[in-house]
Amino acid sequence: MKKIYYLSSCDTCKKIIETLQLSEDNFTFQDIKNDAITEEQLSQMHDLAGSYEALFSKRARLYKERGLKDKNLSEADFKNLILEHYTFLKRPVIIVNNTIFIGNAKKTVEAANIKING
Repeated sequence: MKKIYYLSSCDTCKKIIETLQLSEDNFTFQDIKNDAITEEQLSQMHDLAGSYEALFSKRARLYKERGLKDKNLSEADFKNLILEHYTFLKRPVIIVNNTIFIGNAKKTVEAANIKING
């Protein structure tokens, strides 16, 4: 399976898609704002990532607005927040077979590029 969870309105996601030369010919695209993540999809991401916290964006505006940084969040909290609002998913999430790449850190994008483009 080759899939990317992203936001079509996110310039960083667009840049990464372009850099990795991803197309709908070889990848399944899911714009998480218009096509919400299901619990099953999140569970699959969790299995590959090892935790919900690894998938959680602490940069999300709602994270600060709700004062979540001052709370001790559990794995269940991270899961429920991601399912509640798309901005809590660290983006993009790229899955290539059984390998997951989470976020836009340079090292993550470089590793994804090697996996995808050799």
